[in-house]
Amino acid sequence: MMRHLHTRTTRTTRRRMVAALTVLAFAVPGAAPAVAGEEGTGSPALADGLALTPPMGFNNWNSTHCRAEFNESMVKGIADIFVDKGLKDAGYQYVNLDDCWALPNRDADGRLVPDPVRFPNGIKAVADYVHSKGLKLGIYTSAGTKTCDGAGFPGALGHEYSDAQQFADWGVDYLKYDNCNNQGVDAKLRYTTMRDALKATGRPIVYSICEWGQNKPWEWASDVGHLWRTTGDISDSWGSMLSILKQNLPLAPHAGPGHWNDPDMLEVGNGGMTDTEYRSHFSMWSVMAAPLLIGSDLRTASAETFEILSNKEVIAVDQDPLGKQGTVVSSEGGRWVVAKEMKDGSRTVALFNESGSPRRIATTAAAVGLPDADAYTLRDLWQHRSYNTAGTISATVPAHGTVLVRVAADRRWQQHPPAVELGLDGGTLVQAGAPAALTTTVTDLGRTPARQVTVRLSGPAGWTVKATSPASAGVLSTGRSLRTKWSLTAPQGTPTGSYDLTLKASYRSPTGVRADSTLPFSATVVVPPPSGTSGLGDLPWLSAANGYGPVERNTSNGESAAGDGHPITIGGVVYAKGLGVHAESSVEYYTGAACETVTAQVGVDDEKGANGTVAFEVWADGTKVASTGVLTNAMPAQPLTADVTGAQLVRLVVTDGGDGIDSDHADWGDAQLSC
Repeated sequence: MMRHLHTRTTRTTRRRMVAALTVLAFAVPGAAPAVAGEEGTGSPALADGLALTPPMGFNNWNSTHCRAEFNESMVKGIADIFVDKGLKDAGYQYVNLDDCWALPNRDADGRLVPDPVRFPNGIKAVADYVHSKGLKLGIYTSAGTKTCDGAGFPGALGHEYSDAQQFADWGVDYLKYDNCNNQGVDAKLRYTTMRDALKATGRPIVYSICEWGQNKPWEWASDVGHLWRTTGDISDSWGSMLSILKQNLPLAPHAGPGHWNDPDMLEVGNGGMTDTEYRSHFSMWSVMAAPLLIGSDLRTASAETFEILSNKEVIAVDQDPLGKQGTVVSSEGGRWVVAKEMKDGSRTVALFNESGSPRRIATTAAAVGLPDADAYTLRDLWQHRSYNTAGTISATVPAHGTVLVRVAADRRWQQHPPAVELGLDGGTLVQAGAPAALTTTVTDLGRTPARQVTVRLSGPAGWTVKATSPASAGVLSTGRSLRTKWSLTAPQGTPTGSYDLTLKASYRSPTGVRADSTLPFSATVVVPPPSGTSGLGDLPWLSAANGYGPVERNTSNGESAAGDGHPITIGGVVYAKGLGVHAESSVEYYTGAACETVTAQVGVDDEKGANGTVAFEVWADGTKVASTGVLTNAMPAQPLTADVTGAQLVRLVVTDGGDGIDSDHADWGDAQLSC
């Protein structure tokens, strides 16, 4: 964690990151032998038999921080929930304490003292309880003089051997070792010293290096720790998750059994993202063979949160014993294909949609490393259904969604119905009272034909949804499509915003097996922008993603909460209007082909001192129409003008300048739209 950077006014925002979902995965009976994949780096790993698959468990920080509710009762309650809700059976085993478990001062003998209010019976009693449930206990400290919380709890720098022995004596099974207040001591030296101290205890303890990726631990820590943080802290937002995902994906060659890239804990269930986004979060962490550490308060978690976290077929992707992290096959236009080699020879393929609207994402069995075959079997992770495909792996992926499909050359592919792909064209932007045209497609991807195909489109109550062309077909052979035109009308007076619709195709296989495929998506009710010149900080946007905290209207980005920004200030000049963002950032507006120009004064906000490098872009209907070079805090505001004539959608983008997102608070000062 990097809380000294994020929870006080003096902190520096470090590498924060910004990622209707259907997920597919499985172990195919009779799968072909494993296909040779790329070799790992050959880096040495700790030869202690620990963390041969990515650790799974719980950590309280994301949901409780240092609040009083973090205590012995909570920790025991989480252990009970692991057992009662089936999480233990799904593979979760570590119940980990984060910062604030100790008193601020050591005792007269230099030993750590558990907070008697939070843990009246001490840490060993908690460990004993957790162990009695067949689970393991983790604890936290920092490789510095103090931990990361502002209260200044004692760190382990200079106390490594005595602290490690205390942890072992208490029955600790996992240590998260942070990076705060490190006094400038070499990172490799600090973390290696604790490795040796843990080893000297004789107790098997999984060692988590929380160094934030500052000194590229993936290059030197494979024989120091079992996992290492590759980024700064995650926060419960789509922008943060997406940014961290992008930072962690290129590091695949460094991961393997006993040494894992750690893109930080799960935010699933904490409330800052949609369930679709949480499924993407969980799916992508699994395809990256990342540690799965639950960060939500399971005592109040929803049924949907438990459904996501306990899905054994997705977990099997993460826990595959081959230990390969998924690698990027393609990523054009935010349409990501990530493939993970599995021990049984199959491939898990993530089709991940970064954008705010449905996108078709496609690849092939050959492109992801599978051998030639007449056909392949796919397994639907959430619906637990299997299909056959002739070799195309594709889907229309909902906004911010992920289709995760495990594919194998399988001799028994014929027993499964053909996979079909559902597609959309138009109709997702709707003006109330006016019909919008939408075309749907149903395409047979299978080796076998789809028969008695029918397609249905359902919308919100009160909406008019009418097919204006045939919505059924007797048979679709491989590669053939049924195209259906629809008229979609939201009632007059419908408020602006996003509304859920569902496209469903039902069909039969040649053997008579009934199957169906569903595509949830959203239509957005919009209103044209006003004529004249308007401040973008005052107009409604369609979507907004931000690398740290929310996008702010007419103030700087500030900190992680909404409304905590300051006056927009670039090079000492204050702007009363505009947008305050943090790279990576994207804010999209509906312009309805009625606008001509976007103008702004752009730069790094003064609130970050001498830090921060960013670049600004304006996109019109998917085409970049204006951009700056890399801007630093030392530069005054730069004027930016973009011609957006005729565009339906305009998107304002800020990238990280190529050096990560540390301190990248960016301003669209005096941002205006002329229509």
